[in-house]
Amino acid sequence: MSRDALTHLLRDARRVVVFTGAGISTESGIADFRSPGGVWSRMKPIYFQDFVTHEASRREAWSRVYSGAAGWTGRAPNVGHLQVAALIAAGKASSVITQNVDNLHQASGVPEDQVIELHGNASYATCLDCGLRHELADFERAFMEDGIIPRCRECAGLVKSATISFGQSMPQGPMRRAQAETEACDLFLVLGSSLVVHPAAAFPAIAARRGAKLAIVNREPTDLDGFAAVVLHDEIGPTLSQVVPAALAG
Repeated sequence: MSRDALTHLLRDARRVVVFTGAGISTESGIADFRSPGGVWSRMKPIYFQDFVTHEASRREAWSRVYSGAAGWTGRAPNVGHLQVAALIAAGKASSVITQNVDNLHQASGVPEDQVIELHGNASYATCLDCGLRHELADFERAFMEDGIIPRCRECAGLVKSATISFGQSMPQGPMRRAQAETEACDLFLVLGSSLVVHPAAAFPAIAARRGAKLAIVNREPTDLDGFAAVVLHDEIGPTLSQVVPAALAG
């Protein structure tokens, strides 16, 4: 299939939902999760129950935060993120549903309330008891110099980076918003997701069943390629750099 086909789909769509996975951020230098050299090939994930139960797991998790071991923060948006932001700014896309935790959609200019983060955000922390947001810098000196594991300033509860860990419940608010956006769109555009991580990967199938057209741009095939109107096994940045301006100009 050609990029022209995707251009025509975008041009004709009235309400696009963009769904992004790790593949859009690899072009910013952020490793994906499961491929050779990816995050989980270099370190074992810390399960949520272990974080809650064991001080050693909490200490290891915070060590990773401040060492940047996972590499999820500190990068700049790439052209793919910027072209998604252009779709939002033009009113062509209503929201971005993302599996990523790197905050790059917000950094690219997409308004906070139009980014639906299914797996949380690595750029800040939250209290597991009261939900209060904490900035990572607030704890860094005490942890790095004195080994003090973060606690909530309001309720003294456990504080964790605002990512969704293995074994942690999916955030119900974002899941409901993603469901509503999926049901309302007429084009569901997947960018850089292998579509194997559930329940997030269910959304493109839901959109297709409800009559929306499905378009997928991903380097490798996905299980939903056969249901898509357009499939491009291509790099996201170069593809969107050609497709988005042409679609918006039409």
